[in-house]
Amino acid sequence: MGEAIVIDLFSLPANLQNNIQGLLRNVLETIEKCSSIPAPFVYVMCCQRQGTERNSEQESLLSALRDFQSLKKIPEVVCALTTAAALYTIKQRLDEEDLSIIKVILPTLRKDLMKVYIDHLFTAVYQFEFEDLQVSSDCKSLQIAEPWSEEQTLPTQDMVLIQSEIQRYLESLPSLKGELTILKSSLIPDDVFLHGFTTRTGGISYIPTLSSCNLFSSSKWRDPQVVVKENLRRLANAAGFNPETFHRVKVDHANSVCIVGKTEPDSYDGIVTNQKGVTIAAPGADCIPVLFADPVRKACGAAHSGWKGTLLGVSMATVNAMVSEYGCNVKDILVVLGPSVGPCCYKLPHESAKEFHRIDPECVRLFDSANPYIDIRRATRILLESGGILPENIQDDSVTDQNITFCTACHPEKFYSHFRDGTNFGTQIGFISIKD
Repeated sequence: MGEAIVIDLFSLPANLQNNIQGLLRNVLETIEKCSSIPAPFVYVMCCQRQGTERNSEQESLLSALRDFQSLKKIPEVVCALTTAAALYTIKQRLDEEDLSIIKVILPTLRKDLMKVYIDHLFTAVYQFEFEDLQVSSDCKSLQIAEPWSEEQTLPTQDMVLIQSEIQRYLESLPSLKGELTILKSSLIPDDVFLHGFTTRTGGISYIPTLSSCNLFSSSKWRDPQVVVKENLRRLANAAGFNPETFHRVKVDHANSVCIVGKTEPDSYDGIVTNQKGVTIAAPGADCIPVLFADPVRKACGAAHSGWKGTLLGVSMATVNAMVSEYGCNVKDILVVLGPSVGPCCYKLPHESAKEFHRIDPECVRLFDSANPYIDIRRATRILLESGGILPENIQDDSVTDQNITFCTACHPEKFYSHFRDGTNFGTQIGFISIKD
């Protein structure tokens, strides 16, 4: 954890515009004298006027910064055409330094506005305090800062404009780690279904373990929901589905199934639909994203199958929902296992491994060890076949050619992996829909 100070000079009142350098010097002098730590990181955000070069805007403030050698780093000036662009650039700097405690010094009239930007571009990982921008010779104002408040007092119209500005800026960012890539199965007929499995490339998430096409946001991670939404928009454009009719399972590592169009459970690891144009999806970052397609009854499903869900039979629960809700014949249902951790890498404690050993001894390697290697794919195939799915209707490339079912832990350039990357891991998905 570290401390950073952001000085917002983006939209100063007219009476302060003419003395922006003097104002900045006074603020920096107060920071030097009063900061709770001796050498904070300082970022200055200012507006780049239309038609001017960014460097010229920054150069105009440099003379006010040169005398502050005691700071950990020379204050960085970030000039941009919009507040969203400036603040997101500063967010990247904060993340590079692993900083989470931020004090924002800004004009009083900008405070409610700034809180809306922060609410969209940051997550609960960060702690914000606010201080009025003022010229003061004492330290009281910087010692008593205003904590974060959830209350928003801006008119709805202003909030919509801010959201639109953020969206336009994120849409303008270049893709990272190469082009967006979608893996497809030859088993699912593409004249009936639209489907695929994502990889980690082609999005805008820049934090290393989440870079770049992360498709899940958490209050515990630094990737905000707006970034994940933009990644999903890019995926939808590439794949050809409508992101407004997209439904992803609410993971509980169990075996509940949601029927699209009926009351949605609080949590579920399987989802099914027979509605055209509705895209359903299951995440995976070691757990298996499993897709189901019935070209006869024109119904589909998706399931998230980790080791707990596999033992609880989430895949067959999804099949059974398709049978009961849409009249599917189990022998018509096609099942594809997506990228997931393989038995080459995945270990579980011996007590948990016993459950897989009961399904089939070949699901466990080094069974007598404290942490045997587990094959959750093989267990899933066995449970599906036991439930009536034809072996030839199950695609698991780990037993044939590797086109889809890669080991996520073995391929860091292609996939996210909880097992490999730890708790701050990104997420890919498997998705499917019935074509109109």
